[in-house]
Amino acid sequence: MGMDVGGSGGGVRSDINVVPMVDIMLVLLVIFMLVAPMLQSGVSVKLPEAENTLDKPETSGQTVVAVTPNGRFHVNGIEVRENELAATVTRALDAGGERIVFVRGDEDAPYSAIMAAMDQLREAEVENIGLITEQKRGPGEGGGN
Repeated sequence: MGMDVGGSGGGVRSDINVVPMVDIMLVLLVIFMLVAPMLQSGVSVKLPEAENTLDKPETSGQTVVAVTPNGRFHVNGIEVRENELAATVTRALDAGGERIVFVRGDEDAPYSAIMAAMDQLREAEVENIGLITEQKRGPGEGGGN
């Protein structure tokens, strides 16, 4: 005299067990949540602010030269010496993408380091050079640092 929970007789259940699928989806969600922040590549620099800036959509084919506060150079997130900068940028441009190089100079970077980067870009025969800045905030827009 037991309770009948499986329906009539000992027939085959035709329901799909979704618990394993939900487990796998949750594991994948956790993996993506952990990996997504690591996908941001580049060098962290504090950009100077400017009033007249244009929003340019980022594309994967851009070549970005970053100049850190201590005067070091990075091309697309990879550190290079000053004397290697022209050759590295030329290789990056030859690999495809836009024929423009963006200079992302930290506001605390020495002016001489940014000028050295621009000289190296001219040596690499780069004709289009863009400077990346931050939009200047108005008096009521917070951002107090």
